[in-house]
Amino acid sequence: MSGQNLNPDRARSILITGCSSGIGYHAAHALHARGWRVFASCRSEGDCARLRREGLETVVLDYTDTPSIHSAVAHALECTGGRLDAVFNNGAYAIPGATEDLPTDALRALFEANFFGWHELTRQVLPVMRAQGHGRIVQNSSVLGLAALKWRGAYVATKFALEGLTDVLRLEMAGTGIHICLIEPGPITSRIRENSIPHFEAWIDWKNSPRADQYRDSLLTRLYDKRDPDFFELPPQAVTRRLIHALEARRPRPRYYVTTPTRLLGTLRRVLPTRALDWILGRL
Repeated sequence: MSGQNLNPDRARSILITGCSSGIGYHAAHALHARGWRVFASCRSEGDCARLRREGLETVVLDYTDTPSIHSAVAHALECTGGRLDAVFNNGAYAIPGATEDLPTDALRALFEANFFGWHELTRQVLPVMRAQGHGRIVQNSSVLGLAALKWRGAYVATKFALEGLTDVLRLEMAGTGIHICLIEPGPITSRIRENSIPHFEAWIDWKNSPRADQYRDSLLTRLYDKRDPDFFELPPQAVTRRLIHALEARRPRPRYYVTTPTRLLGTLRRVLPTRALDWILGRL
């Protein structure tokens, strides 16, 4: 997994978003332990203060607040003398619900956090990486960037958009020394389900939906009931292992599948006709 450090006398630096819990939290601590200079970002100062007590350098970054993106990048560059080796775009949230019940303003808000903010951060760091002649942009996508599942239309839309934009960016950055990678996790232990509840309650009027019975029988149970991990669920360490390779390998892969469902659905999407894949996905 180890790769070349372009300057052995200088710790490699990375800005990671969404570090309050889950994948970002584990990645920040793991890379810090490997000798990286980690700028762990969270949306709230309270979460940043908690991470500082744990020994991490932190910065407030909210994808929906463009000035906070600019400020976070400026802070990291000031601390490193104007260099930044990598960015791990990771922070995101979900708004579960049937697509027909999803207000368009809810979708706009989600794209701001899960897509437009990622693009803004990426554009802020690309000139720096061009000037220094190297860099890594790693995007934490999802199995839901490869295959659609019911009740997840908003999240799926942002991840499909991210996949397309990242593919184009990878092609355009060829030959610049800047590597662009996608990580595509399936079920990973995190707080994304719990964190989605306030957004579901704010945006989805399920009681007046023609699908109200389906909400009661399916989605509400999944959202609110305590449940065991999914059958193929892995801990955040599984993502961090792929992230380390994407950051440190001399030739990182364009894509990293994480968990059995991602590998399975990625294969099925390539080999099955759409109706056959729909039949499978409709039963998940």
